[in-house]
Amino acid sequence: MNKTSSGPVRTAILVVLGLIWLAPVYLLIVNASKAVDGYDAASVWKPSGFSLFANFGDAWEKAALGDTLVATTLYSVVAPVLAVLIGAAAGYAIVVLRLRRGFLWFVFIFGGTIFPLQMILMPLFSGFADSGLYDTRVGMIIVYTAISVPFSAFVMRNFFTGIARSVFEAAIVDGGGMFRIFRSIYLPMAGSALAAIFILQATFVWNDLLLGLTLSQSESVRPIMPALTGLQSTYGGAALPTVLAGGLLVSLPTVVLFLAAQRFFSRGLALGQF
Repeated sequence: MNKTSSGPVRTAILVVLGLIWLAPVYLLIVNASKAVDGYDAASVWKPSGFSLFANFGDAWEKAALGDTLVATTLYSVVAPVLAVLIGAAAGYAIVVLRLRRGFLWFVFIFGGTIFPLQMILMPLFSGFADSGLYDTRVGMIIVYTAISVPFSAFVMRNFFTGIARSVFEAAIVDGGGMFRIFRSIYLPMAGSALAAIFILQATFVWNDLLLGLTLSQSESVRPIMPALTGLQSTYGGAALPTVLAGGLLVSLPTVVLFLAAQRFFSRGLALGQF
């Protein structure tokens, strides 16, 4: 097959794949927009009316999303920022400062991603209960930060490896201290990589369900995804359009975040080499 004939075929394949990828989005929007009393499971592909905003309000009220939104926003901002800074400091120490046995330290830090999260839920719950961190915002920030640090350290180690050693040596000759060099030179140079890590980790924290269900209980502490699951519980009893509208509503912030920071995210992916 020559290049001339392969062009339309490639375009057709991409169009089909795009439609397959967009099909769940279409189903979500169409069924979330249907009136609760007029929903019919036999016609999920067919649009019928537009009650999306009414369903938004119903989901917001029944799941008490207003109380959990503040807590989730706090977790999604503070924990990724702390993880990014700690990961950057770890990468700086291992690569730039040439920490003794730096590779072993890196393996130790990144080893936190080896074990499935389900394996540590019980000891994590016990530790939080014994230390008084259970069902507290501080405890949630700590666990989200700890979960996010290994990936941040991995990316920043790769990024700092690509910076010439002469940059650090020149800064030392000019009289810069270790912390000042890190703050004034290396962090600004890694801006795009830091932004990419922040976006990924903020999305993870926002969409987390398992840790939120295990380590929190009250509405003022529980993240938004566990609160959303209450719509389909025995006591929630919300209709499917309300549940879908709630899912669509809580997914909008991460979509907006990706669209607003797409340029930084794409550049960070390239620079971070991950």
